[in-house]
Amino acid sequence: MIRRQYGKIKDPSKAKVVRRKLSLRKKVVGTSERPRVCATKSNSNIYVQVIDDSTGSTLLSVQTFGKNAVGKNSGADSAKEVGAAVAKKMQEKNITKAVFDRNGRLYTGVVATIADSIREGGIQI
Repeated sequence: MIRRQYGKIKDPSKAKVVRRKLSLRKKVVGTSERPRVCATKSNSNIYVQVIDDSTGSTLLSVQTFGKNAVGKNSGADSAKEVGAAVAKKMQEKNITKAVFDRNGRLYTGVVATIADSIREGGIQI
C-alpha cells in the first residue's frame, strides 16, 4: 500500500478521520473476487468506488455529480439511490461479494445508509 504523507493536521476532527482511514486501510484490502467498496462523503456530494487493490484499478464508480449523476446532494435519500445504483452495476459485472471501506468516517448516517442499500441490492458486504 502506498501511504500518502499528511504531515501535521491542525484540525482535530480531520486528524481523527485520517487516523481512522490509515488504520482501516491496513486491514481492508480488495481482491478481484471480493473488491473494496470505498464510500466517501463530502458536505455536498457522495462518491462510491469499487476498487480491485491487487491490480490497482477502479472497476466502477457512482457519484452524485457529473454527467451520470445519481441523486442530488449528500443526504440520506441520495445515499440510498447511490447504494442501489452501485449494487445494480456490481451485479451487471457479476460481483456478489465485497468488503466495505468507510474511508475514515464513522459508520452512522449516510455511510451506514450506503452500506445498507448495497446489501438490499443483493451484494454481500
